[in-house]
Amino acid sequence: MHPPLTIRLASRADLPEIVRLLADDDLGSQREHYELPLPESYYAAFAQLDGSPYFELIVGEMDGRIAATLQLTFIPSISYRGGLRAQVESVRVDAPLRNQGLGKEMMLWAMARARQRGAHLMQLTTHKTRLDAHRFYERLGFKGSHIGMKISLQQEDDDRSKSKTQRRA
Repeated sequence: MHPPLTIRLASRADLPEIVRLLADDDLGSQREHYELPLPESYYAAFAQLDGSPYFELIVGEMDGRIAATLQLTFIPSISYRGGLRAQVESVRVDAPLRNQGLGKEMMLWAMARARQRGAHLMQLTTHKTRLDAHRFYERLGFKGSHIGMKISLQQEDDDRSKSKTQRRA
C-alpha cells in the first residue's frame, strides 16, 4: 500500500514536475521538452487553462511530491440533448510508482469529478501502441467504441511550405 494520495488542481509551481511526467515515456519524450527552466510555452498554456471553467489540470501528490497528473476538459455539446462531455488526457504516473494503484485512484477521482460537474460521459484517446494503457482503461470500464483520428496541423503547414518552395524552384 502506498502513502495517501492527495488529488488537487495543479498550480503554476507544479508545471516542472507535470512536464517531467509527461516527457517520461517513449511517446512523451518525442512531444515534450523537459528542461529547467521550462520553455515559456508551458506557462502560456497553463495561463489559458487556469481559471477556465472548461479545463482542470490535476495532480496527485504523495509525500509532498507530484506522483501523477491528468487533464480534464469539459466539452459542452448540442448532441446528447445539450450534454456535457468530459475528456481525460495526459494521464501519467511517475515511473517508480506505477502499478501501485495510483493511476486507478486518479481515474476514479476524475470520473467522480466529471459526474459531479454533470458530464454524461467521459472519453479519451490512447495511442494504439500503448497496449498496457488499453488494458488499464478497459479494466476501468472504458470501451473501444470509436476510431480516433488526428492530424498534425503543424506538419500540414510544413508540407505546404515545402510544396510552395518546390514549385518556385
